[in-house]
Amino acid sequence: MTMSKPVPDEATLRAIKQRLNKPLVLVGMMGVGKSTVGRRLANVLDMDFTDADEEIVEAANMSVAEIFDQFGEEYFRDGERRVIARLMENSGAGCVLATGGGAFLEDETRELILQEGVAIWLDASIDTLVERVSRNKRRPLLRTGNIEEKVTTMKTAREPIYAQAHIHVQSDSGPHHFTVNRILEGLDTWLT
Repeated sequence: MTMSKPVPDEATLRAIKQRLNKPLVLVGMMGVGKSTVGRRLANVLDMDFTDADEEIVEAANMSVAEIFDQFGEEYFRDGERRVIARLMENSGAGCVLATGGGAFLEDETRELILQEGVAIWLDASIDTLVERVSRNKRRPLLRTGNIEEKVTTMKTAREPIYAQAHIHVQSDSGPHHFTVNRILEGLDTWLT
């Protein structure tokens, strides 16, 4: 397990926040911890947190799986892009936004995030992802077939796209505050 430094002191956190002029947008594979880590990051930085999938579910009054089943992935991705654009515009620099695993793969959504936000790619090993996503049977892209094979195929295909994010942080097993600290370290460096 990789150890991380303790959370930066208040002065460093304040300095990071003062240099931020865009929302922080977490991207990466499903199960990487975008929502959990995002909530903790927002708490440490005293910022708002929003989960794009939760906003979509609330707006549609349907689960993500139900939207996929009734209308298809293309319909979902279009709605997802509009929700992310609205959230980023309304929240400005005072927000941490967790996106769905496929959001950053869409050209228009990725362009929006890269121009209007600070994209942070949370990455994890195949073993970590499989262990995490196996706990949730509601993931539309993993409801059938061999989960490890699907996750491996998806991760391999998606990595070059996720790699376009401004910051890349590893989020493997271990306490989530380690990942939060890595993000803060990455932000501090990227913002200089």
